[in-house]
Amino acid sequence: MIDTPSLVDQYCHGVLRTELGLGTFEARLGPGEGPAAPGTTLFDTQTGFAVRRWCPPLLGLEPHCPPARYLARRRELGVLEAGRRLLRGSGITTYLVSSGLPDDLTGPEEMAAAGDAQAREVVRLEPLAEQVADTSGTVASFLANLAESVHGAATNAVAFAATASLAGQGAALAPEPPGPGAVRSAAARWLAGRRVGEELTDPVLLGHLLWTAVATGRPLQLHAGPEEPGLRTGPAPLTGFVRATAGLGTDLVLLPGLFHHRYAARLAGAHTHVYADSGAALARTGARAAAILADILELAPFGKVLFSTGAQSLPELHVVGAHLFRESLDRVLGTWLAEGACSPTDARRVAHLLASENAHRVYGLS
Repeated sequence: MIDTPSLVDQYCHGVLRTELGLGTFEARLGPGEGPAAPGTTLFDTQTGFAVRRWCPPLLGLEPHCPPARYLARRRELGVLEAGRRLLRGSGITTYLVSSGLPDDLTGPEEMAAAGDAQAREVVRLEPLAEQVADTSGTVASFLANLAESVHGAATNAVAFAATASLAGQGAALAPEPPGPGAVRSAAARWLAGRRVGEELTDPVLLGHLLWTAVATGRPLQLHAGPEEPGLRTGPAPLTGFVRATAGLGTDLVLLPGLFHHRYAARLAGAHTHVYADSGAALARTGARAAAILADILELAPFGKVLFSTGAQSLPELHVVGAHLFRESLDRVLGTWLAEGACSPTDARRVAHLLASENAHRVYGLS
């Protein structure tokens, strides 16, 4: 048994402040998934089984209790107390919270208080640009305010992030910044046609945002593949952007979708400034998570892999992500020890690197 150290959740979102019924809770178990088959629920998934395994004991129930009983206990405790018990039971000591989602989600300060942990903000670029657009009257003022906002956010944020929509915007990952004329034209088109609150998808403006963030020197989180069902856009456009940003002083942290963990791990192994997240790939595979982690550690140096839960909306997903990681790490390193592939000292060192030390180094955490 490996003594897994405290965890830095390097990619997550806040949790909902509102009570949830059975249907709305289930919908949050598998974001992006379609409805369950007739006569079944989304509790009939690897994620659903993991929630029922690890979360009920934190609320005073037996493992694998029926979903209806679990949710009744959750409502009995109230959303704040249930969230507090779940987050504190996860063993996560630092949350890097990605901001800017439209849901009524807790921010870094609330996450820190509920989880009795530290929390820092990761600023999502697209919502930041949308906020600037809402208060800028001209193209010139929008671009000037946008640059000021990005550089201002870098003062307090530990990193920037691009949203999952970037997976379908290969042109945004061009290996050079778009020219000033192209940026002004794209901004004019977008500002003229947008509605307040409309999501930014213009690839020229997205590329401008990415390169503006790179110039700050803060780490940049990028999705390394789509997570939405039906999308087949691969992560290949990342390769040119990765090569072009080498030597500029900005680390890239790749957040792979379910089927792209090997690609992200290979890029992390090939480029000094690239790191691979293990969270999303583990959280969706449940009992098979150890095999996914073993895949990642075959391809990426141990100093290039970071833990996260990728959790959003439900505190249960923070619990599941943390337990899956610990269990997977214990299985993988336990196998290496049993086969004589490493010493106990090596195993402990690898566990600390993945759980927290790599994140502390990349994000400059104290």
